[in-house]
Parts: sequence; C-alpha cells; structure tokens
Amino acid sequence: AKLRGVESEGMVCSSSELGLPEIGNGIMILDESIGKLVVGKELNEYKKLADTVIEIELTANRGDCLSIHGVARDLSAALSIPMKKFDYESQKQEKIGLARVAKLSTEGEINASLEYTMANTSEIKSSLLFKLRLSLINEFSEDTLANVIRYITHTTGVILNAYEVSSIELEDEMLSINAKNVKGAVEISINGKPCSLVGIKQEEACKATKKSTQILFQASYIEPETVVDLVSEQKLETDEYYYNTSRGSEPNLCFAIHYLTYIFEEHYGAKLFDGTLSLNREIEKKIVTISIQEICEIIGNEVPKMEIVKILKSLNFEVQTSAEDTFGIVIPQYRHDIENIQDIAEEVVRIIGIDNIEAKALKFVEANRQNETIKKYYAKKALRSRAVAAGFDESISYAFTDKSLLEKYHLPVVDEAYDIINPITNDFNTLRTTIAINLLQAAQRNVNYSKKSTALFEIGTIFNQHRKEREVCSLIYTGQKESENVSNAGKPSHIDFESFVKKVSAIIGNFELRSSLEQNDLLHPYQSADITVKGVKCGYLSKVHPSVAEAFDLKETYIAEIDFDTLVPQHINANAISKFQGVYKDLSLVLHKGILYDQVSLSIESLKLPLLKKFYPVDVYEDETLGDQKSLSLRLFIQSLENTLSDEEIDQTVNAIIEKLDAEYGAKLR
Repeated sequence: AKLRGVESEGMVCSSSELGLPEIGNGIMILDESIGKLVVGKELNEYKKLADTVIEIELTANRGDCLSIHGVARDLSAALSIPMKKFDYESQKQEKIGLARVAKLSTEGEINASLEYTMANTSEIKSSLLFKLRLSLINEFSEDTLANVIRYITHTTGVILNAYEVSSIELEDEMLSINAKNVKGAVEISINGKPCSLVGIKQEEACKATKKSTQILFQASYIEPETVVDLVSEQKLETDEYYYNTSRGSEPNLCFAIHYLTYIFEEHYGAKLFDGTLSLNREIEKKIVTISIQEICEIIGNEVPKMEIVKILKSLNFEVQTSAEDTFGIVIPQYRHDIENIQDIAEEVVRIIGIDNIEAKALKFVEANRQNETIKKYYAKKALRSRAVAAGFDESISYAFTDKSLLEKYHLPVVDEAYDIINPITNDFNTLRTTIAINLLQAAQRNVNYSKKSTALFEIGTIFNQHRKEREVCSLIYTGQKESENVSNAGKPSHIDFESFVKKVSAIIGNFELRSSLEQNDLLHPYQSADITVKGVKCGYLSKVHPSVAEAFDLKETYIAEIDFDTLVPQHINANAISKFQGVYKDLSLVLHKGILYDQVSLSIESLKLPLLKKFYPVDVYEDETLGDQKSLSLRLFIQSLENTLSDEEIDQTVNAIIEKLDAEYGAKLR
C-alpha cells in the first residue's frame, strides 16, 4: 500500500484499530505469549489471536458454567468428545516445603474447603494474550496480578485469593493461617490479621500486587446457599467474586492449584513452595431417585433406559442401580441446580436436543379424585337436604351421654377398660352407643319451649363395647304430624307409625321392614321393626315406649337409627330398559297367620325369575271364616326385554310363585 505516494511496509496501531479488544491507550506491543514472533508474519496467522470467541448466555442457576472448564465439560457431554485432562508437574519447586514455613489452624465448624500454596516471585508483567482474553470478557484491569488471578478463575472456575506475605521473615517465624467460624461465615486471618471472608470479600490491605515478592494463594469453595444466606441475613459487603460464589463455584481446588502453578512457573518464572496446606469439608452426596417411566412421562417421549444412563454418566452423574426401572442418581458436587427428577429430565432433554423430541398434542385428562371421604361428604350433604325437605331440623350433640340412662334402658355401654377416664361432666360421663338418648333430650328441650311438633335428625358417631366407632343417621319425631290449619280444624293428629315410615323413606330411600331383633327398653314391643336394604339389616325404626316418652315429657314419639355406610350411594351397573309393555298381575293367597310377609318375599326372591321385575303386598285380610289363616294379596309386575309377553309366559311365572309358596308354607289360591 502507498500512503501519500510512499510505499508503506506497515504501521504501528493500537489494539482497537486492529479490530481487537481495547487493552489500553497507545501502541499494542506484541510478545511471545501469542506464539513465536516472526517478522512479516501477519497477525491473523497467529492461532492464539485468530481464535473464535463464543458468547454464552447462562441462566442464574448454572454457576458451574461460569468458566472455560465448566463450558468445556458440558460440551464434552453434548458432543460426545472426551475431555482432556490437565496434568502439570512442577519442575521449579523450592527445596523447602510449605508446611515448614506455614501452618493452617481452625476455630469452630468450618463450612468451606480451602487449599493454600505459596510462591516467590519477581515483578509480574502482564502478557498480551492475557490482556486480550480478559478484555474480551470485560475483566481487564491495570493490576497485573489481579489480571492473572481473574484469568485462572475464568479458566478453572475456582475462586482464588492472593495474599501479601512479603513482609514476614520466614526464617524467624511461621506463617500462621487461621480459619474461624464467625456467625456462620469463615474468616481467614494471617498472623492474627483478618484478611477475608471466604466467598464474600477480601480486605484490600491484604491483597498482593504485581510488586509482591512473596504471595500466599488461597483456593476456596463454599456452598452457594450458605453464602447467599450469610450476605442477606447479615448485610455483608461483597467483592467481585461474590457473583461466582453465590451461583456456585468449582469445588475441584487441586485443579486450580495445578493450573496456577503452571501459569506462574511457565509464564512468570515464579518459584512455588513444595506441597500445599488444605482443609477439606466433607459434603454429603445428593442423591435423587428416578424411574425411567416417570422420566419418559415428563419428557413426553419414550427414551431407552441405556440412552438415559449414558447421558447422565457423560454429565458425570453417578448411577446407582437399585431396581429394573428405578435407580439412584448421585449429583456431582458442582451441579448446584439439580434438585429433583424434573431437573434430571431437563438434562436428558438438553443433551438429546429439544428439536429431536417428537411434538405431541397435549393430552389433558382430569384424574379421578373420587374417594370414600368425598363420597361420604356428598352423601351427608344430600341426606341433610332430604331430611330438611321432609320437615326435620338437624341436631348436633356431643359424642358423650349419661351412662346411667344407657344402663336404665338396657342399652349397650362401653367396657370399663375402654371408657373415658376424665368425663366433662356427670351428664357426659361415657361415650354414646346410640344417638337416641341425645335426640330424646333435645326433643324434650324443644317441648319445654312450647313446640307442639319436633322432628330432628343427627348424623354422628357412636361406639360399641370395645370403643370401635361407626357413623349412623338417627331421627326422632314427636307430637303433631302436621301444623294446625282449617283442614284439621286446628286439631291435627299425632304422628303415627305409617306417617313416620313414609318420612324416613323420603329421606333414605326405599327399604323393607322386618321383625325387630333389637332388644332394649326404649322400643315399643309391638310397633318396632328392623330396616333392611337389599336383604341386609342396616338399622331399626320404632315407636318410643310409652313409659320412656312419659319420662321425657313427650307425646307420641318415633325414632329411627340407620348405619350411615349403607346410605352412601354405591356404584350401580346400568341395566337395559324394556321397550315392551309389562303386565300387572294380582295374586291372592291364603296362608297361616303366623307366616310373615318377609318370609314370603324371601321365598319369591330366591326363585330369581327373569320376567318378574317387582312385587309388593297390596292387601291383608282376616276374618272368622278364615280361622287361623289370612288372605295375602300380592301385585306382580311381569315384563320381558326381548318380546311382548304371551299368556303362557305370564302363567309360567305366576305358577312358579304359587308352587314355591305352596311347597314352603302351604299357601293356596284364594
């Protein structure tokens, strides 16, 4: 090129004029840190200058990648390229060992790992390569030693501190390094002088400079959660390295010491002492248990087990096999961001590549959240609504009662060994075995308040003799069965057995009444019955014995108690509905007076006739002409799912019933 007509062989330039990062004002001076200098060789032919710069955006939780070593480690796994190991053996060690001139002591529990080495140096001059590389990451400063420390930290990820110890005469005294627990932080003192808080801040007065002739180097590691908590709770001042320590620095301190030895011996001719002083804190390994099935569900694709294991091992995760599908993953100490199976699934996706995961439509299926508790809750809610609609009010009482009343009416009581020791009062001195007493007392109070009609229900807990509890629904109705009005001339009749049964049926649904097996003095001997649902006894219904009603100052009174579990709706299998017309057929039979309807009902049900859909009694007739017999009229509903009934099919069903009842009870057609 010619400048002003004169042939130019080149010119002196600053780094910025050459398109390189700015490393200070003035001419850029070359040195052999970029390679052997050859006159006439173009700058872009020097490999260390003609480099590729990669800028990486990191999330705050990936502190392990705040270094070249960390990024290389991740790329090694992603690209399946083995990572080169850095090995360096010092050839310029002083004959004297570090342990002979320095000692490391501790006070209290130290929650950090430390490693020390020491070097004798002459004045440190910064190289062009270090200047350029630090300028690229905006870490270049005028302090040459600080530049070297930053360069090593940026390369290895290990936090390094350099302490000035030139003023100490090693021949006369030992260098004393003390690590002390101060309110959870680790304070480093040298010969009694506080110099730094590990991972938080180093005192300016203790920092070594480029003119220092003897430097103590400290490599440290402290868990990021500890550092963040200390700084936020104690409002501590921090330095530039807090950014790294709060996100998680590299815990491999030996690696940094070896690299530091290489840099100072090969680039600056420093002489390092033999050996190191170290304090290693044992950190419990973090283990996350995962299953292949769950990992695949999180990812949304089927990933072979061996591929998952291979990926995790390439990322330096240890795999502990414990079962065919489930195994433990030991998390590397430098991966502070891994906490659960979702984090591990993210690592697998990251290495596979999100673009290599097959896209699938979102399958949103609501899980079945029905359980027994929910079923009971809705059953109670529905039961309360029906009871209120039938004219009942809800009563709530303690699960205790008066033991003397239970014994008086020959009701079961809780065994002494299981009964309560310190009762609330004498009126509540035992656990109740029935809610009937509580409802009778509640009805009595309502009558005392001039209530002419009282209808109450309660869903509550009762206990057996061995204190095993169960829930029941109890009802009581006393007094007038309807309000005073014109239709009854202001004189309504009292509740009767039939009316009470209808009200109970309106609340709990269809049921059958059979001869009562209950035996206690609360029940009327001739107006009581067991409640059965689908042939299973689930409670009782009765008029209160007149003497008991009188004792509680009550008029005509009826009670019922039903096991609540039988009232919880069960799963019902749907059955087809016939589209063919059914037939009602009345059947009048003469049989002995002592034969109960429930006996007849059980006999008919045992036939399991496919065409018989339902049957029920419509009339019972007795007179002197029948003697010790009675007439029982049944109404049968007969229907087919397949065709219109023929007379023959109807007769077969009716005859089967007649023959069965004749064989068992001697029943004859009237």
